Amino acid sequence: MTEREPARSQALHEVEENLRLLADTVRSRMRDAAKGINPALPLFGLKMLQLLKREGPLHSGAAADLLMVDKSIISRQSRQLEELGLIEVQADPRDGRARVLVLTPAAEERVAAVQTGIMLDNHVLDSWSAGELHQFAGYLSRLRSSEDPGDAA
Repeated sequence: MTEREPARSQALHEVEENLRLLADTVRSRMRDAAKGINPALPLFGLKMLQLLKREGPLHSGAAADLLMVDKSIISRQSRQLEELGLIEVQADPRDGRARVLVLTPAAEERVAAVQTGIMLDNHVLDSWSAGELHQFAGYLSRLRSSEDPGDAA
């Protein structure tokens, strides 16, 4: 074992611990954001609303694929979101037999209102330069990359 290996191991441990803490913070902020939209809105409901805001009207199957869950979960959650007045289930304009999930105007406004700063504290990021933010975004991108560095050779 080289002298460098324990230091690298410790550094990796620090990265993993800080990522865990960051994930906990993000989950907590998302839960708070969901409650800000509607006190009865669960975290997964917020994820569905964010997906519809980003992608526009979607079939249940497409939403299930994008959120990597079973279609039955989307069906159950969409019923609750519809009861809360946050989505509508409408006929697909391209195929009247199919149904699509659509955000209501009220949900559009509420989701947009909680979007900024939901993941990270803007007060902290305000002190970072554009270069630092781009560098951080690059590191995050590298972390979520599915390509195995060993395959790049």
